[in-house]
Amino acid sequence: MNIVLIGYRCSGKTEVGKILAKELGRDFLDTDALIEKDTGHSVEKIVSGKGWDHFREIEKRLVAEVSRNDHLVVATGGGFVMDEENVQNLKKNGWVVWLSAGGDVLKHRMDKDRESGRPRPSLTGDNPLEEIKEVLSIRKPLYERAGDFVVDTGTLSIGEVAATIINALPKGLQG
Repeated sequence: MNIVLIGYRCSGKTEVGKILAKELGRDFLDTDALIEKDTGHSVEKIVSGKGWDHFREIEKRLVAEVSRNDHLVVATGGGFVMDEENVQNLKKNGWVVWLSAGGDVLKHRMDKDRESGRPRPSLTGDNPLEEIKEVLSIRKPLYERAGDFVVDTGTLSIGEVAATIINALPKGLQG
């Protein structure tokens, strides 16, 4: 069975996923990185060139492939939950953890990404904090429905989030 991390962009999915994979002796897979490898383009370039719908089509195809694997830690893209088929595919063989955080925390992390040269493409064209609030209002119920476990990453370090997840793992997922 896989451990699947969901949540808004900058909620910590990739960094927590890497720690979990190392601690649990599992392979780590980031669906956004998989999309970039598959297409040869960054998420930003795919979205700016062909739009979010095209990106979501690629994501859906690759998620279906990933869902056939076992013993992985999978970090999904933030909008992964927008497609119920994606959720169902990964839940067939996965325990889903929602990494949540408040809008101010997410914006701060996105600002740090932008400063380090890793910008995120806009989802709505609004200012970043308004965009986060708007998109979270739509996605929050989807994250809640998809998640088997929730961790608020707003005040915890990446290591503390990983430890919280490891301590909560259902029997049989610890190794």
